[in-house]
This record gives sequence, structure tokens and C-alpha cells, in this order.
Amino acid sequence: MGPVFPSLNNGSAKIERLCRRLLLPPMKKALDTILLDLGGVLIDVDYHASAKAFRELGHADFDQLYSQAQQDHLFDGFETGALTPDQFRDRIRFLMGDELSDTRIDACWNAMLGSVPPARIELIQQLKESYQVLLLSNTNAIHVPAFKEIIARENGITDFQALFHGAYYSCEIGLRKPDASAFHYVLERHSADPSRTLFIDDSIQHVHGARNAVLKAEHLDLGKEDAIHLVDRLRLV
Repeated sequence: MGPVFPSLNNGSAKIERLCRRLLLPPMKKALDTILLDLGGVLIDVDYHASAKAFRELGHADFDQLYSQAQQDHLFDGFETGALTPDQFRDRIRFLMGDELSDTRIDACWNAMLGSVPPARIELIQQLKESYQVLLLSNTNAIHVPAFKEIIARENGITDFQALFHGAYYSCEIGLRKPDASAFHYVLERHSADPSRTLFIDDSIQHVHGARNAVLKAEHLDLGKEDAIHLVDRLRLV
């Protein structure tokens, strides 16, 4: 006979959570580290918004240079810190054939960045009760201060990285997903076993990269669910 649970007819969230804990899922037992992506997983991102912002300035070719799945080498280099912000802006001006100001370029480039719903901040805190929680983001030196400012203004959090046991940005470590070296760089600094680490990302190529690096990995399909629903579905908290 299986375990007997209290009735859920009253819709009590506390009772439902008790039931889940009594049947601890195999995945939760096998994990001690959660590695999260930033864009799409925690912060809302509209990957078409930057292309739209540049188009509105009369530059229709920008969306041919940038997409979420496959990037022009310009953006790869910027994400690994091979290009400085000034070099990136100069390259944009050259490609656009226009003397755009630094401020205008930054505004268009940052247009893709949205908000972090408070419930996702709470999710990080809930996960930290049971796991080592790390962050690994492919990002760049223009986006980093921009999303930090958004989070400080909208969420009242002035030290975003302090929410995690460790937070790493590709432009600072010189490595980017889906390369195995990026995952290993982060995990080695926290003595995390790849086989006991779950990676969550909304880009399928990064999920494949994590699996090739021997991590467990879940693809967050934003067309079907958000990070909160995925964590709930996997019964991680």
C-alpha cells in the first residue's frame, strides 16, 4: 500500500507541498547544485526588441547580424570579452554606416532587456534552501550594468550576484555556453559534481552543451512554461 496523504479537497498549498516531500523525486535526491541561465530564465528578454530599435533608426539589416540561436562573430567576441564596449560600438557604427552615438547604440542594444518578476527572486531563495545555486550567463559588458540597474530599480536589489552562491558572466570569464569549458570553469570553483548538477536554460544548444559536459540539463521552453512552473513540475522545491 502506498503512503496515505491528507485530503487535498480544501486546496491547501501547504498540504500539497507536504505530499510532494513525502514522495521525494529521484531527481531531487540526485542533485546538490542548480545552475541557472539569466536571460529568459530569470530576466525577461525580447530578442527581437534590439533589432526593432535599430530598424526604427533606419537600419533594417541588424536582425541579420543577431539572433538568439546563432550569432555573428561580432557578438560572440563581445560576449567573451574579446571586444571592449568601445570596440563593439565602433563596429556597429561601421556595419550600420552611420555615426550613431554611444548612448543611442547602448539604448538600442539594451532594448531586449526586460524585468525580473519578484516571484523569480523568491524562487532563487527557495532553491538555496536545498541546493548550491549558481548562475552562468552569456552576456556582455554593456548588458551587465544595464540589467543590474533594472534589478536595483525594480526589485530593490543592489547586489544581484549576492543572490547566488556564485554568479558568472561570459564577458568576465572569457568563456561562453555551450562550450564545456564554461560549465567546468564554474563548477570547479564551487567543488560541484557535474553529474549532480542540474542546468536550466531556454536555449536548446546550451542544454545540449551542458549534457555533453556531463551535467543534467533541462530546456525551459518559454512557449509552454516559465522557470517557476518548470521547477514546480520537476518538484525541486
